[in-house]
Amino acid sequence: MTDIPVTIRRDGPDSAGSPALPSVRPPTAPGYFHVLAKPTGPICNLDCEYCFFLSKEALYPGDRFRMSDDLLDTYVRQLLESQTAPEVTIAWQGGEPTLMGVDFFRRAVALVEQYRRPDQTVQHTIQTNGTLLTDEWCELLAEHRFLVGISVDGPRELHDAYRVDKRGNPTFDKVIAGLDLLKRHEVDFNVLCTVHAANQDHPLEVYRFFRDELHARHVQLIAIVERDNESGFQEGDTVTDRSVGPEAWGRFLTTIFDEWLRHDVGTVFVQMFDAALASWVGAPGNVCIFSETCGDAVALEHNGDLYSCDHFVEPDYLLGNITQTHMVELLASSQQRSFGAAKRDTLPRYCRECDVRFACHGECPKNRFAFTPDGEPGLNYLCPGYLEFFHHVDGPMKIMADLLRRGRFADEVMSVLADAPRNDPCPCGSGRKAKHCHAR
Repeated sequence: MTDIPVTIRRDGPDSAGSPALPSVRPPTAPGYFHVLAKPTGPICNLDCEYCFFLSKEALYPGDRFRMSDDLLDTYVRQLLESQTAPEVTIAWQGGEPTLMGVDFFRRAVALVEQYRRPDQTVQHTIQTNGTLLTDEWCELLAEHRFLVGISVDGPRELHDAYRVDKRGNPTFDKVIAGLDLLKRHEVDFNVLCTVHAANQDHPLEVYRFFRDELHARHVQLIAIVERDNESGFQEGDTVTDRSVGPEAWGRFLTTIFDEWLRHDVGTVFVQMFDAALASWVGAPGNVCIFSETCGDAVALEHNGDLYSCDHFVEPDYLLGNITQTHMVELLASSQQRSFGAAKRDTLPRYCRECDVRFACHGECPKNRFAFTPDGEPGLNYLCPGYLEFFHHVDGPMKIMADLLRRGRFADEVMSVLADAPRNDPCPCGSGRKAKHCHAR
């Protein structure tokens, strides 16, 4: 492996006129960070009723919302030269990033090859609604081994409840057609499902649809929490009727977990469950919402503006523009480091004393607008659901963690539970006899 120093550039603009990597790396700069780039800003060909991106158009009145080739060059170069880890992810989202066209992404992957160090491995990812995918798109995605996230909210009637086009028409058929193209070209994909008022009471229908009909092997579950006012991030905000209920969120997760635990450990990978298992093992998780601090996952707008987080694309959280200040300096700034530390430092006492804090850490700060039982502000709106989920999975997670520590495989938990003596307490910790729980 070639060791390429990160201090080879001088301060000042590079040959293209954009900021160069600092000659001395800022000591507060993270060695690895994740950038979610939005080349079309919030612009999308759909009009999903719960989408919080669409309103961001107001931040840039009159803008064309297309990332220029010069900015693309600056972004790719800065990202690759900033990372000290050997693996780097180039992540695209929107809005709808496929609106940029195939040629834009051809240029992007060419720039990656131009700028990546010999010791760097690059993973390309893109999140899409899938409705604009074509054979040409899928050929590019397959050639460069993109991991494609495709947004599906469940079977037709659940998906179409909120995921509509600009005319209010349903989108399910177009999304599934796009997914079929990905499969035909053998493109790796995962399903991103937002959980909201329309599908929150149908967890098994949603999960089994993904597993049995879409044949998805990687699933992300994202709670829709929409504030019902314009006050910004204030304690005591109310939520829209589309938002998932806290208790419903807990039931949704636990119901799917039980189905997964009986049949699918090791064959279907649910990001939420993987993150929980990492916490029980004591390993670093790969989901920022469950990390103790944050600040290492930023959002890049189409014009080079860098924001503290994808959920905080607001003027108060603008770090700067990468055409004026190198992104590694923006990540290292006191503003961003304070933003990241605040996730830990602003937890109310109720959370600090919680027995599942190690797995939750208060989840995402964007959802911390409720009050604790004793009236302290800063509780996560979804807290009741997470309490139910993390307590529910405690027993099976301990079994899987123990298996992994002994050099075994997590999927052996299925036989541990199924083969338990029928009249003994179930090893899952439910308190029920095994014959009434997980035993065969």
